[in-house]
Amino acid sequence: MKQQLLSLEEQGIFMTFHIAQSGDVTLLHFGAAPLQEELITEQDVVGYRMLELQLTGEDRAEYHGRTHRASYPGLRMKYRSHTDRRNAQGRKLVISLFDEVTGVTAEQHYQFYDGLRTLRTWTVVHNEGQQSVALEYLSSFALTGFGKEGKLDRNEKLRLYIAHSGWQSELQWRSYRLPELGLTHLIDRGSKRLAFSNTGSWSCAETVPMAVLEDEENKQALYWQIEHNGSWHWEFTDQVDQLTLLAGGPNEHDNHWWEQLEPGETFTSVPVAVGVAAGGFEQSIAELTRYRRMIRRANEDNEQLRIIFNDYMNCLWGSPTTDKLLPLIDAAAEAGCEYFCIDAGWYAAGEWWDGVGEWLPSSERFPEGIKFVLDYIRSKQMIPGLWLEIEVMGINSPKLAETNDSWFFMRHGQRVKDRSRYQLDFRNPEVIAHADSVIARLVEEYGVGYIKMDYNINAGIGTETAADSPGAGLLEHNRAYLSWLDKTFAKYPELVIENCSSGGMRMDYAMLSRYSIQSTSDQENYVHYAAIAAGAPAVLTPEQAAVWSYPLREGDDEEVIFNMVNALLLRVHQSGHLAELSKSRFALVKEALDYYKQIRPYIKEALPFWPLGLPNDQSEWICLGLRHEERSFIAVWRVKGEAEQLVLPLAGRGYKASTMRIAYPAQAAGELTWNAEREELVVGLPQGPTARLIEIL
Repeated sequence: MKQQLLSLEEQGIFMTFHIAQSGDVTLLHFGAAPLQEELITEQDVVGYRMLELQLTGEDRAEYHGRTHRASYPGLRMKYRSHTDRRNAQGRKLVISLFDEVTGVTAEQHYQFYDGLRTLRTWTVVHNEGQQSVALEYLSSFALTGFGKEGKLDRNEKLRLYIAHSGWQSELQWRSYRLPELGLTHLIDRGSKRLAFSNTGSWSCAETVPMAVLEDEENKQALYWQIEHNGSWHWEFTDQVDQLTLLAGGPNEHDNHWWEQLEPGETFTSVPVAVGVAAGGFEQSIAELTRYRRMIRRANEDNEQLRIIFNDYMNCLWGSPTTDKLLPLIDAAAEAGCEYFCIDAGWYAAGEWWDGVGEWLPSSERFPEGIKFVLDYIRSKQMIPGLWLEIEVMGINSPKLAETNDSWFFMRHGQRVKDRSRYQLDFRNPEVIAHADSVIARLVEEYGVGYIKMDYNINAGIGTETAADSPGAGLLEHNRAYLSWLDKTFAKYPELVIENCSSGGMRMDYAMLSRYSIQSTSDQENYVHYAAIAAGAPAVLTPEQAAVWSYPLREGDDEEVIFNMVNALLLRVHQSGHLAELSKSRFALVKEALDYYKQIRPYIKEALPFWPLGLPNDQSEWICLGLRHEERSFIAVWRVKGEAEQLVLPLAGRGYKASTMRIAYPAQAAGELTWNAEREELVVGLPQGPTARLIEIL
């Protein structure tokens, strides 16, 4: 075999592969500009690995510590063939590798999309040998050498952006130099890794499965998102004096995943979206936003952006009754809401937490029947909705009498229990039949058009039932749940299902490519919510990001305004005791929702930007912008501090002779001053916490 370079340029992405005479295949370059060949020495070529694959019983090479580099047979696999064709999405490159010792093949798939600088990549492993093999680690994407261009060391020029997460503290963006996280460039290869991982059924329990790595010297950024609703892992390490990224789904070392392949069997890794932007963080998020809109299931909800009222947050708190709901329904309709969702508790007379699973309405709460209330919602020209937690069953659920252990996650001979709930196993056809019957009853019998699908447990490492490992059982369940969702939306294409997991504990694009709307948080303090809302469009499209707005009984006008601004550039998730607000405060709610209906055609196509940089919950001022062609909207929150004015640097954004106004509220204290020479907007607001929505034409 002759040595050759396989180079391609597609949608602004430059990739170069090296195929050695020995058959070794490496990925030399993935960037926004062509490869500078002189930067890679002949002896270092072997270190730019395209794939890592570790099988049980195989050796490891080099100093690797806890990293997943230097794997076998990953290092041993040779070039077999490649295809470079076009399909309905765009160009697709598939490189096939083969290991002569085990008979294992690996196909690395790179799917481009016309008009986008983002591709999706995954790996398919097939056992063509005569003996069973067992997978311990498999990369979906491997890249060495990002940032190799230029004069500065990566310690100085690379900046990593991470979205930290937690219950009521989602989307806490931070940026770091790699040495700040302990990965200092001191040697050409090392055992240290910088790893981010999730183990369990909350994909965003601690961090969101995405990141941006910005090369400030060369003005480009690498970005990626792991598109999986369970366990995942990515890491940085050192190799041939360069930074290496490995990204994919679960593995044995980090996530309790281990998969055995018999002769003839195949395993497909978790998909990873990856791209490179000419610019930095904002440009990366713009590219991801375009990609997310493209891969998402086509649906009316993301076109209409209807306003949701939900009775839970700072309102009924899971204790709905007919008497409590009727005045709320009237007020929500008067304010301009278009969905009305009855949240938790509709199925139990009293305490409902550990009894969920049967999903039949409580006659005590609804003496006339729940359909009476749902029909009343519809009579007010709103679409009725109900809360559901279909993936679990409470430990005191009456439905348990009809089940057995095969319905549930099992470990060590016991049902997996978390927060007084059992985890249902969606690989079981009886579980699917149960879930189907519940959805059919809600949609076909009750006339529900909106479901808030919650998920309040983390099922841990997985299940041992019919699986090679607990992690393998979890992965199979994750995929079975997605398949069930696909079939549900195919059967009920107009049904809107909100993705909620105690707020935002599963904001991944395995889920969000199917769901049209995502709960961003269960945060109960409207001031704390500002940073969460401002960070949301970096993780999901604005039109999918549901943000609570819940005017308080005891609040004032500025509290209402702040609440409404939290949601106005995303999806309004209205709540609060609207029927008990004063006329002036209710008028502020209605004004906001009326304005939202004017701007939502722009929101669904706009791209986010952050004039003050990424939001920080410790900041005195927070800012989020959306831009749609020549029209922009900027939310400004004055959270705390003594500074009465904020300078928004808008240079380079094209606002030369712009018209700027405070669009919401129309009548409230606040000043705008445009400095055309410096391209700065000076915003003056009353003492915080206060907020305003600015419109720029």
